[in-house]
Amino acid sequence: MTYLVLIASVVVGVLLVQFVKDLKGNAIKLLLAFSGAYLFAISIFHLLPEIYTGDGKRIGLFVIAGFILQIVLEFFSKGIEHGHSHLHSKAVPISMLISLAIHAYLEGMPLGGVDHHGHSHAHFEDSLLTGIALHKIPVTIVLMSLFAQAGFSRAKSFVYIGIFAFMAPLGTLSGNLMHELGHYHREIMAIVTGIFLHISTTILFESSEGHKFNIQKFVVITVGSLLAWFV
Repeated sequence: MTYLVLIASVVVGVLLVQFVKDLKGNAIKLLLAFSGAYLFAISIFHLLPEIYTGDGKRIGLFVIAGFILQIVLEFFSKGIEHGHSHLHSKAVPISMLISLAIHAYLEGMPLGGVDHHGHSHAHFEDSLLTGIALHKIPVTIVLMSLFAQAGFSRAKSFVYIGIFAFMAPLGTLSGNLMHELGHYHREIMAIVTGIFLHISTTILFESSEGHKFNIQKFVVITVGSLLAWFV
């Protein structure tokens, strides 16, 4: 089911691009704000309490490492993870695609759900999976728009988006099959939490354009945060 949800979230993004001809930029921004609020809230409500179970200072290093890693990845991805969709040329840099692939692979790894005791983490896996899926939809929309801007054929766009779609499930599969990784589940989760904190805070800061109050974004951010509390 986890693999299906991860792939389906990308498919939803592709279908929205294909069948909603007048997909307005404001709608994408609202979807990003919602997913950003949800990612931030699950990090606070679920992920941080899970990883800070003793030896907090050491785990904090991995959270910061994830935060810094996302800064490095975004240097190559040009900020697609939080909605940036502008190219300075007609070409889509291969470094951008590799950066997004690494990002997707890493965020899928904790969904393997195995720690050093062999116990599952079902109590927060659903929230984590939902957060990843919600965020993948607007990222897919932005990525498809970049492919169109670069003049990619439909077949070529689908090949690249297919690779992107399978990277997170591949990360989850690695977490399931490579049992040695189970000994480092908290560390991996801490890195992913740092990544989420960077992405979500960037989205939320950018949501308040010109520091003006926007009732629509306020509502979706509030709903996203509340959903993370109840899920």
